[in-house]
Amino acid sequence: MKKKFLLLLSFMLILIVAGCGKEKNHVEHQPVNQSHVAKIERNADDKILVVYFSVPESDNAETITEEEKKSAVVIDGEVLGNTQYIAQIIRQNSGADIFRIEPVTPYPMNHGEIEQIATKERRDNALPEILNKVENFDEYKIIFVGYPIWYGSMPRILYSFFGSYNFAGKTIVPFITSGGSGFANTISEIKNIQPNANVIENGLSVKREVIKSSEQDIKNWLKNLGF
Repeated sequence: MKKKFLLLLSFMLILIVAGCGKEKNHVEHQPVNQSHVAKIERNADDKILVVYFSVPESDNAETITEEEKKSAVVIDGEVLGNTQYIAQIIRQNSGADIFRIEPVTPYPMNHGEIEQIATKERRDNALPEILNKVENFDEYKIIFVGYPIWYGSMPRILYSFFGSYNFAGKTIVPFITSGGSGFANTISEIKNIQPNANVIENGLSVKREVIKSSEQDIKNWLKNLGF
């Protein structure tokens, strides 16, 4: 009887440890097609670009609130947007150039105001005007594109970006930050806008509450892609 009890106790401990291990998984790889996990085929001289849209709700590391921390991370005293932080890690570990998507009319830093604007843009199918353009866009072969998930979709300014360039023959690698929704339908949306591009389906999805501790997971994801 004692032996059976010890065996049962050991089995329960194994289950608990396994469950804890799953909870520590910071980064979600969420391919639309689970079988599509191949490395990106590329030449050594292929130019790489990291494009991102990120709106931190504070620029003051000393006064940042808990609400503002949902969209930003403080690194060495500097406030970075969640997606901005990931974009920088990707750039550092891929040798890419980097481009930040910024609107002609800047978004406010107040959370409530951003929500109102984002809701209106989505309702109106708006295409916010982008401040700058990517120089020598045609030279890039692989383009990482990062964005937060707003209301189960891409921010409308991403539609402006994807509609501004011809991605035919290029590889698009999406990466996102969210409160837990993952990519939603955004990979399909990118494919619809740029049907002649190779859109990688095993993109990177990072939950906002673990942004600061996700660097090694991001590096592992890049390594799996061949970087």
